Amino acid sequence: MKTIDSIPTSKIQRASKLVTTGAKIGVNYLKYYGDKITKTEVEAKERLNENNAEDIYDGLKQLKGSALKVAQMLSMEKSILPRAYVEKFSLSQFSVPPLSPALVLKTFKKYFGKNPSEIYDNFDAVSVNAASIGQVHKAEKDGKKLAVKIQYPGVAQSISSDLSLVKPIAVKMFNIKGKDSDKYFKEVENKLVEETNYILEVEQSKEIVAACKHIPNLNFPEYYSELSSDRIITMDWMNGIHLSEFATNDQEISNKLGQALWDFYMFQMHTLKKVHADPHPGNFLVSPKNELIVIDFGCMKTIPMDFYIPYFELAKPESISNPAIFEQKLYELEILREDDSKEELDFFRAMFHEMLSLFTQPLHQEFFDFSDGIFFGKIADLGSKYAKSTELKNMNGNRGSKHFIYINRTFFGLYNLMHDLKAKNVKINNYNSL
Repeated sequence: MKTIDSIPTSKIQRASKLVTTGAKIGVNYLKYYGDKITKTEVEAKERLNENNAEDIYDGLKQLKGSALKVAQMLSMEKSILPRAYVEKFSLSQFSVPPLSPALVLKTFKKYFGKNPSEIYDNFDAVSVNAASIGQVHKAEKDGKKLAVKIQYPGVAQSISSDLSLVKPIAVKMFNIKGKDSDKYFKEVENKLVEETNYILEVEQSKEIVAACKHIPNLNFPEYYSELSSDRIITMDWMNGIHLSEFATNDQEISNKLGQALWDFYMFQMHTLKKVHADPHPGNFLVSPKNELIVIDFGCMKTIPMDFYIPYFELAKPESISNPAIFEQKLYELEILREDDSKEELDFFRAMFHEMLSLFTQPLHQEFFDFSDGIFFGKIADLGSKYAKSTELKNMNGNRGSKHFIYINRTFFGLYNLMHDLKAKNVKINNYNSL
């Protein structure tokens, strides 16, 4: 894979890159209008999506950092984004052009104050995995194989400016109105700032490993604080296959991995009230023993009780079936607002009732089959329905607690991973007995 010798770090450089990408998208629309003359609407739109997805991803992978992280987050929205975008953006999870060896060594010395050769017995300057915020290298010390994650230069400093470029697009896309709408962008910004703090990530990693190591068929690397810094993490090298590349015809193995993944998330949600909020395939490996390995704890979300209680009460069948309780919980979670019009109240009450009646079904059963194509087909259809809704686009999108962003993202990502594994007979409340 081609390597990168430099990354745009200033606001002007990064904005210029986005402007260039925007110009390419403009050309793609001109091609689209031409294609509509010679092709069907479906064929023309598919080509437009493919061209736009490729140009947007090509621009973002040069920027890296929070811009690419947003693409990574969007790649999990399989039921909303066109297939071409999901396929391209999913590459940001663990397969983007890495820094060149020369830039790696320069960056390492800047961050650590020493060359890799002064710290490790062996260090491979060629990256084995590159994602949105950093890339991973193999190393060895005292006979132990290690993974060294190095953050891209300028990533932490560009978060605020990157989001300021994205914000106007998001405001228009989701029709976000109102003085308090900044809370959503601040939530994303704060999480991205945390993800670039590798000292915090090492601390969080050790905490979660200690709390979750009892869960069957789940493994974690050991983290080494003395070999880490605010921009470098050293951990055990874990042998395994990325979850997105893993395939098996053995249903027992699928079930075992699915149960381990589900238990891991339910234990965090309900017992720790702090959860790994980045459930994409690049953060999980399957070991040679067919056990699950979790390798990244940069994005952790603490769940406050004033959100946890109404959130999971709203998911109960008795709440969904009781109009008064259902509406009360919608207000508690800021989904319904005191300044909503009757039209908005009616629309969002009905929309969330339809969504929750479907999405919470696994939580209402003792065992659930996550390989069920009908269930996931309904989720995709519902996502498509509201993505195309002109009525929704005219409503004020400024609604819902800021905590929804990462908790809902966690559940959507978890469901997708469980479906990809084709896990069956998953015991929903198994975490209680661990």
